[in-house]
Amino acid sequence: MASHVEQNEHSSSDQVRVREAEIWTCLQGVTDPELDESVTELNFITKVDVGAGNRVHIEFRLPTYWCAANFSFLMADDMRRAVGALDWVEGVSVLLGEHMYADKINAGLAEGLSFQETFGAEADGSLDDLRQTFLVKAFQRRQAALLNHLAAMGLPPEIVVALPLAELESLSGDDEGGKLVRRYIERRAVVGPVHPDAFAFVDADGARLEAEKLSTYVSGLRRVGVNAEFNSALCRGLLSVRFDLETPFVPKSKASLNVPESQHVP
Repeated sequence: MASHVEQNEHSSSDQVRVREAEIWTCLQGVTDPELDESVTELNFITKVDVGAGNRVHIEFRLPTYWCAANFSFLMADDMRRAVGALDWVEGVSVLLGEHMYADKINAGLAEGLSFQETFGAEADGSLDDLRQTFLVKAFQRRQAALLNHLAAMGLPPEIVVALPLAELESLSGDDEGGKLVRRYIERRAVVGPVHPDAFAFVDADGARLEAEKLSTYVSGLRRVGVNAEFNSALCRGLLSVRFDLETPFVPKSKASLNVPESQHVP
């Protein structure tokens, strides 16, 4: 029979595993602002630890030594916000490795400073403005993918532009369509109010789309998607070459309760 000490150690280990899983789930929702892809799927996260006092430590890397400072800080700040929202977390430290501005960014993050406070006169614009710009681009990319899916299903433009949000999910078709709908709805609020009777499809200014111009509108959005796909492939390739390895893929199970020891890429 296991002793009370062994039982307590086992219980503590299980709790850490559960909490690590919660952290990875939070991090899955953090995206590279330019690519609109999860930092976990891009393999940017190299370490997650739950330490004493329910303090979380996260380490991450980027494809190049010179990745833009504002993008780098934005991702780190989003990681800190996402994980810090967990009710049991007492503190979050985020460390960027092997980057030209790593020391400055890490010092600013450790002191809880904003991007402007960290970089002073070097800061170019607000992170909030940058975040909004890329959220809109993500909205457009996801919208284009969903509109193309609905067109392939044979849904007429007149029906598409009149769809309320409440009916959108029922028209998604297969599993892939359901995924496109969920991803689109995640960003729909970026451009206007979200309620069941709101038009599902609006432009970046929140205006309803016009049926007769829908094809031209979608063609214009394709440029956003093509640029992001190219940059995504480039980032993955640069990351793999930079670290001289087959970039380790973070398994989906990291977001489940079956999480092994803390991920730490040498």
